Amino acid sequence: PEREGMFHRGSGLNLTSGQYTAPIAGYYTFAATLHIAHREQRRKGQPCRGNHLRVLICVQSHCQHNSNLETMSRLESGRDLFTISITGVLYLQAGQYASVFVDNAAGSPLTVQSGSDFSAVLLGV
Repeated sequence: PEREGMFHRGSGLNLTSGQYTAPIAGYYTFAATLHIAHREQRRKGQPCRGNHLRVLICVQSHCQHNSNLETMSRLESGRDLFTISITGVLYLQAGQYASVFVDNAAGSPLTVQSGSDFSAVLLGV
């Protein structure tokens, strides 16, 4: 919306790349809610690699450093659809980007469903 006093959507989110680029340096609150379809495809006798899923919001795609947000969820057997959310604050320099990553330790195919969201709001400099 263009009217004064209404929430303004900035140009920092690139829907093609899935990245939010900070227009100015500051503290940003990030939130992501992913609706995920999970299909178990284990065969008898096949070892299970894991039963958890990590969702991260990383700065400059550096998920191994301390400049990220992370949450982990256990995948429940028999459930086809579940939701996982992550929220937190990160400091970004002007021009740095943040994006969402899904680390699938379950080994089963996962699909992020429509209706999932990712947002960033500047808190202050």
